[in-house]
Amino acid sequence: MAYKPTIGLEIHVELKTNSKMFCGCKNDPDEKRPNYNICPVCTAQPGTLPVANEEAIKKVIKTGLALNCKIAEDSKFDRKNYFYPDLPKGYQISQYDQPLCEGGHLNIGGSPSTGSGRRKIRITRIHLEEDTGSLVHPEGADYSLVNLNRAGVPLMELVTEPDITSGREAREFAEELQRIFRYLGVSDADMEKGQMRVELNISISKGKTFGTKVEIKNLNSFKVVEKAADFEIKRQEEVLESGEKVVQETRGWHDKKEITFSQREKEEAHDYRYFPEPDLPPMHFDKDYVRGVQSTMPELPQEKRERFKKEFKIDESSIEFFVTNKELSEYYEKVISEFKEWLSVDKIKDSDKLYKLVANYLISDVQGLLGGKIFVESEFKITAENFAEFVKMIYKDEISSKVAKMVVLEMFNTGGDPSDIVDQNNWRQMSDDDGLEKIIKDIIDKNPKAVGDYKAGKQNSLQFMAGQVMKETRGTAKPEKVLEILKKLLS
Repeated sequence: MAYKPTIGLEIHVELKTNSKMFCGCKNDPDEKRPNYNICPVCTAQPGTLPVANEEAIKKVIKTGLALNCKIAEDSKFDRKNYFYPDLPKGYQISQYDQPLCEGGHLNIGGSPSTGSGRRKIRITRIHLEEDTGSLVHPEGADYSLVNLNRAGVPLMELVTEPDITSGREAREFAEELQRIFRYLGVSDADMEKGQMRVELNISISKGKTFGTKVEIKNLNSFKVVEKAADFEIKRQEEVLESGEKVVQETRGWHDKKEITFSQREKEEAHDYRYFPEPDLPPMHFDKDYVRGVQSTMPELPQEKRERFKKEFKIDESSIEFFVTNKELSEYYEKVISEFKEWLSVDKIKDSDKLYKLVANYLISDVQGLLGGKIFVESEFKITAENFAEFVKMIYKDEISSKVAKMVVLEMFNTGGDPSDIVDQNNWRQMSDDDGLEKIIKDIIDKNPKAVGDYKAGKQNSLQFMAGQVMKETRGTAKPEKVLEILKKLLS
């Protein structure tokens, strides 16, 4: 009987607010100056009192609504007591037994755009707390430095039920959560900047009872989440097969060796000596308050998948690309909207072909020109109107696919109008069949060997002569027309 992995996730996300959780200091993850965004409250000076950031609370409730959670009518903050050098107060203000959100779920896997074959991953709770500061360890030094810029930043923690069974599922869940956070605007959830941190709780067993749980902390990329889970499953299998017992502990991930390593024995919840935070009042949320938050909900990733499938009929991989790249998907819709009047006036019925053309050029050519950079419309020189005009020219066979690549490159660099670029370079498709035939005759006369090879049955020679014609016409001849005239003249 094979071992069955059981995986639960704990995900910490720094919220995108103007100020910190319990004081008025700026919440700026890009601040490079150490100990700059600090005050007596977030550095825990005697006599200071916290005031809860309502915007952070609303963002947690918003997340709970997006993840099908029950929003608490009554909630409170608690003190979580433990010592660490970057925790100024000697305790953390968190939530223990009355979290803001409980009992939600998120579906993963299967077909995202149709919803078939999806798996439900249950969410135990989502609560709000404050982040710690950070430690800097100078190389070769026998001391560490403390930076409290991050201390007191609002931190949302999401805990799942142990419903995940593989590293791939853990990665898919975390990736979809990041999309949701970004669509909601609650966090940028940039894992490289530490704005989203994933912890795995993994056990394996052959029966119905769970095995011994091991926690793997602070995983900072989706690839690492998958690798760490798969490695730990295999490690625990080897431990049990050798007759030993899995130790309940906290482990880290070694990037270079791609292994997990032991850090410390796992503390239980009672080690933290939770008790209600005496300096903050309990919170009550009536139905009107929750409805007010609900009214600000944007379209979510799954809703966008289903709408794109229905409205634009593009393939699933294109839909997924747009859902992941939110700003590019919004630009795509702006381009599509530019077609509406033209489609109506010219009574174009094959609108699906246009939608696919736009998607293909945005996903392939534009992404290639961006060179791996994230699409930001304010920095992108091609207006939606010009991009629509460009695609319209391809659709109407006014330019060839080869010319289209040159046009989009020029538009990308200059922001120019596609019609002007094409006319200035004389790149429009040739419509003069007599002129094209004259060019083809000249190519035939200059390539007697290729003509002989073609008549001897070598089809490659025909393609060679067609290539010479396209070169001579600078890609403006229609390839199918070139082949048609070539065959006629050579028959």
